[in-house]
Amino acid sequence: MEFIEVLKAILFGIVEGITEWLPISSTGHMIILEELLDVQNTYGSAFWNLFLVVIQLGAIIAVVVCFFNKLNPFFGKSLIVEGEEKTKEEKKNIWILWAKVIVGCIPAAVIGLFLDDIVNKYLNTAVVVSITLILYGILFIVLEIFNKKREFKTYETMNLTWKTAFFIGCFQILALIPGTSRSGVTILGAMLLLCSRSVASEFSFFLSIPVMFGASLLKLVKFFIDGNSLVTSQVLFLLIGCVVAFMVSLFVIKFLMSFIKKHDFKPFGVYRIILGVLLLVLFLCNVL
Repeated sequence: MEFIEVLKAILFGIVEGITEWLPISSTGHMIILEELLDVQNTYGSAFWNLFLVVIQLGAIIAVVVCFFNKLNPFFGKSLIVEGEEKTKEEKKNIWILWAKVIVGCIPAAVIGLFLDDIVNKYLNTAVVVSITLILYGILFIVLEIFNKKREFKTYETMNLTWKTAFFIGCFQILALIPGTSRSGVTILGAMLLLCSRSVASEFSFFLSIPVMFGASLLKLVKFFIDGNSLVTSQVLFLLIGCVVAFMVSLFVIKFLMSFIKKHDFKPFGVYRIILGVLLLVLFLCNVL
């Protein structure tokens, strides 16, 4: 594997690690980066479609690491009483939280299973990504303005109701459209359902664990069923991207959780609009 390819994989990992958790669409950024680095020409379009999904595994492992104690129902320090071990009640509540995560994943899992090929064939374009970037950027700004007049009802992730978890999962279906941002649309949905920014972000992270593992497994199965195979250089490219995405995600997740304690999501909305317009201009100029 040439050194330049290693650098490309590192760069993709950095972009994935940053954009997967910020509500700004990893797909939009990956499209721009791919145009600059031309990975499809080197490794083939089938591998690129696989890489675009499987690189998320690195990012998702970072969520497990960052929230390990909060997501671990077997042992660990109490989330309520400092210095104490988790009680049976706490462990039970964590199991219930996992059950709510699974409930939230059902809508996207069922719909995504049938629409995955259609989305890849008809919607994975620069124009679609541009439109969704701009649309949801506007929605973030409008919602945050509207939120100034509302009071959130849920300030702890453990207190999410089953109904709220399911409806947040329904919003996740919209993330099948490229450029939407899975984290972005679930955060928007959660806030519309009167969850605080921290709860919306946390539950979005938790939902991503089974969703991304499932999506990666589905892509891998389809990749090999279609008669494709992975050569050593492709495996190394994928592994490097995943490892870098993991390391970068550790910092980005902590940054976002700290950022939203003092700020809202309007800056991300503005950024989405700018990126969407840029993508649209590049498409109209036949660059994409």
